[in-house]
Amino acid sequence: MKILIINGANINFLGIREKAIYGNTDYDGLLKLIGEKGKECGCDIEIFQSNHEGAIIDRIQDAYYDKTEGIIINPGAYTHYSYAIRDALASVTMPKVEVHISDITKREPFRQNSVTKDACDAQIYGRGLDGYLDAVDFILGADSKKKS
Repeated sequence: MKILIINGANINFLGIREKAIYGNTDYDGLLKLIGEKGKECGCDIEIFQSNHEGAIIDRIQDAYYDKTEGIIINPGAYTHYSYAIRDALASVTMPKVEVHISDITKREPFRQNSVTKDACDAQIYGRGLDGYLDAVDFILGADSKKKS
């Protein structure tokens, strides 16, 4: 199965920014964790990160053509206002999961709103980096339901 993980604005600064919220593991640690999950489940997991809204939209649209079977996205701050990313997600029909490392329901009021979640099949938040692993499991489960 081919899964695309998209990380948005500032996710590449894990281990640097706001450690009390996002933890001490750096972005390379996240990549390693996801890579191990890919080997464990026999999935082809591609990870894409950009701080640029248009690049994220382009990658979502490319997923339509490159046979991506599931998308996991942590839009970062774009979660709260990017209707363009929301529309791109709504345009593709594979299973999609929105992930947030922190519990956005217990953060500042502006962070509690997600304009992208309704274009996804699930939202996972507050599980730290393990939320990405949970999202892979969700995508795999959605794929198996689709085939049965």
